[in-house]
Amino acid sequence: MASEQLKNIFLSASIPLPERDTKYYGTADIVAIRDAIIALTTVVLPKNKIIWGGHPSITPLIYYIMERLGLNIQEHVKLYQSLWFEHKFPKDNNKFDNIVFTKKLIDGQKSIDLMRERMFSENDYSAAVFIGGMEGIEEEFIMFKKKHPHAILLPIASTGAASKVIYDSLTLDDFKNERLVKDYGYMSLFQDLLISKI
Repeated sequence: MASEQLKNIFLSASIPLPERDTKYYGTADIVAIRDAIIALTTVVLPKNKIIWGGHPSITPLIYYIMERLGLNIQEHVKLYQSLWFEHKFPKDNNKFDNIVFTKKLIDGQKSIDLMRERMFSENDYSAAVFIGGMEGIEEEFIMFKKKHPHAILLPIASTGAASKVIYDSLTLDDFKNERLVKDYGYMSLFQDLLISKI
């Protein structure tokens, strides 16, 4: 399948760290975060593309599923990495051909902002999925929503952490669905709320 035909899904996800803000780690369901990422990758990748800012707790999981599915990595994934974090890049990075490296600026936050700006402006998206995470996921939600107002937004509140914070902040006009809070059957959840709608 040619990459032009693939619909882009943005993934914003991470596993919260205990030494960071307790409002994220305190509600995080680590098993659910991993299950949701594995399910999303399995359901989305055969006919679509996942784009994400490489997080060391997420990239190896995506690569594992790619291997299991036997998909062409170049066509089905796109990974953005800021050179600010070059010393922390996960070793699985070298298994992906389709990586966009963004400049290292004067500090970490500016470098991350540049990476996100490029990630959101260089691609058209059909949807964004938010899983677990910390303050970066909240920042990406706000930025993504502004840049892609017509895309489907799925904060998976059952994974806790920043995704639950995002879900709880949604107004009645936004997309709310109790399945995002209570449904741990992520394969069918993504099939019903994402794949069938893009």
